[in-house]
Amino acid sequence: MLSLFAWMVPIAPLAGCIACSVLAFRGDRKIAHLPAIISLLFAALFTICLMLFGAQGESGAVFYGYRYFNVGSLTLDISLKVDTLCLTLLSVVTCISAMIAIYSRDYMHGDPGYARYYAVFCGFVFSMTMLVLSNNLLMLYAFWEGVGTCSYLLIGFWFRKPSAARAATKAFLVNRVADCAFLMGILLLAYGIGHVEGSEPSFFARLNFDNIVKAVPFLAIQYPELLTTIGFMLMIGAIGKSAQFPFHVWLPDAMEGPTPVSALIHAATMVTAGVYLMARLSPLLEQTPTVLSAVAWLGGITAFIGAWMALFQSDLKRVLAYSTVSQLGYLFMALGAGAVGDLMVVAVVAAMFHLVTHAFSKALLFLSAGNVMHAMGDVIDMRRFGGLRRVLPMTNILFLIGAAALAGVPLLAGFFSKDGILSVLAQASKDGQYGTQFTILLGVGFATALMTAVYTSRAYFSTFLGTEKLPEEAGHHAHEATSVMLAPMVVLAVGAVLAGGLLGPTGAISSYLQESFEVGHGEHHEEIWVMAASALLAVVGIVIGYALSKKGPSTATTGAVVAFGDFGRNRLYIDWLYSVAIVAPMEWFASLMGWFDVNVIDGLAMRIASLPRLFGLIGQRVQNGRVPGYTYMTAFGIAAVAVWIATR
Repeated sequence: MLSLFAWMVPIAPLAGCIACSVLAFRGDRKIAHLPAIISLLFAALFTICLMLFGAQGESGAVFYGYRYFNVGSLTLDISLKVDTLCLTLLSVVTCISAMIAIYSRDYMHGDPGYARYYAVFCGFVFSMTMLVLSNNLLMLYAFWEGVGTCSYLLIGFWFRKPSAARAATKAFLVNRVADCAFLMGILLLAYGIGHVEGSEPSFFARLNFDNIVKAVPFLAIQYPELLTTIGFMLMIGAIGKSAQFPFHVWLPDAMEGPTPVSALIHAATMVTAGVYLMARLSPLLEQTPTVLSAVAWLGGITAFIGAWMALFQSDLKRVLAYSTVSQLGYLFMALGAGAVGDLMVVAVVAAMFHLVTHAFSKALLFLSAGNVMHAMGDVIDMRRFGGLRRVLPMTNILFLIGAAALAGVPLLAGFFSKDGILSVLAQASKDGQYGTQFTILLGVGFATALMTAVYTSRAYFSTFLGTEKLPEEAGHHAHEATSVMLAPMVVLAVGAVLAGGLLGPTGAISSYLQESFEVGHGEHHEEIWVMAASALLAVVGIVIGYALSKKGPSTATTGAVVAFGDFGRNRLYIDWLYSVAIVAPMEWFASLMGWFDVNVIDGLAMRIASLPRLFGLIGQRVQNGRVPGYTYMTAFGIAAVAVWIATR
């Protein structure tokens, strides 16, 4: 029965994808949402059943499906690994995806690509669930690429729009760069495990997670440099998918896709895959503190610059996008704290806890932004509208709940999970070797918490409070979203309010995750002063955000503040730097290669191809079809033979 539940989780969205694809080819848009919503609700239901009745314990349960191929010593079995770590993310993915699919029914209604949207949506969820359930690292990588492909199709859903096509291409290419390093890390890991005595002879079997965990201690002793290199390669793959510096540039541009896609990708699914990979491979990373130290630094940098850029955006969806980048940085900072002693367990628990609470609040905020965009005639610039609390009364309340949770208002979900991360950093700051690093990162965490409260409250106050102002595109028919759109948002709002209190202070998520072998067992001490400081920063940030919504950040007069704002509005000029240092030289090199191909390679090929014609033209002088000419040539030949014979 458990095996059936496990396999039905990915099979349900796959069936929905096939059904919606058939409807898309038939051009039937009216009922395309039905198979998608039903299949995703079933996936969520089966996930809940696994959480209630599933195999738990140190290594969870492995369910074998079938042997994909068997050639000599190469065997590849398709199997699923179910443990508490997997189920934590799986529950978030399936439940929130189902809510977003329901919301999309009315939001995407009337779009010519309605059926195609749901087909790719279900394909994305299928790939994501298989990524989470994979028992083999190479199999995980295959669905990792599947998620990337589906995200490309979703971001570029309106592909006739040039900006959407460019954003999809940018996301795809940036992720491919990171994925190349990820694949190299996988191959190096399989190579290293092959040198461990008693390892599996099959290349693919070595990459089963249980076999990786068994081999890591021996690799750490025999080949520590190789293991560190592997850790860095895997880290690059993770930070690429989770949009961490310097790969963060793709995520804000992904806003060009439909708003439900933004909620799907940026809240609960694709961007969390990198965090899940690091948590799943925590036994390996625990043996490479240098890698975890780098993870913490990159997370800190990303958290700070993401919040910095969010402060000065006027596009509501981009504020939320940069917020996602920043919050993911928090998760990587927490994971990096595993470099200190026995903190790996609490680091993973803290990261996964914030992943869950952030998914609820950020999905709620994106869908609320979708309601605003829907009512404002696709206008999303906060400078062009305001005072919408009367026009969108329910959205006003829901956005406020999501914003308060994200800002870390006490007793809401984000407050408890953010406090967990800051407490882990505070514990790590006491370490003798890495204490200085994590003291700095703790300061970064507090600064980011303050900026998070500022930009989140500023977005809320600018959008919903003040004098009512509507753009021309909204016309005279701006109205609240439909009940079908609001119902799943209410569910997400309940999660944003209660998830933190139910999972954090009770210790429920900590005890649940510790049943997975990847996180082992550890002890977490709540820092009261951290909790008090976090609450104070949330209140101060909200006050500052309110002031900025009234006056605007452009009123700053000091040069330093103006420069700070200019850098934030221009994305710290990182995109410009990439364009000048990477894109432009590559385009020049591509044009040079194009010229070389046309003028040198093709020119040489054409010259060679012209030689037979040249020889043909020479022969054409002789073989002209005229009898007198043939007579003269025959006579000339006979004379030449006669002279040759006479001179012998």
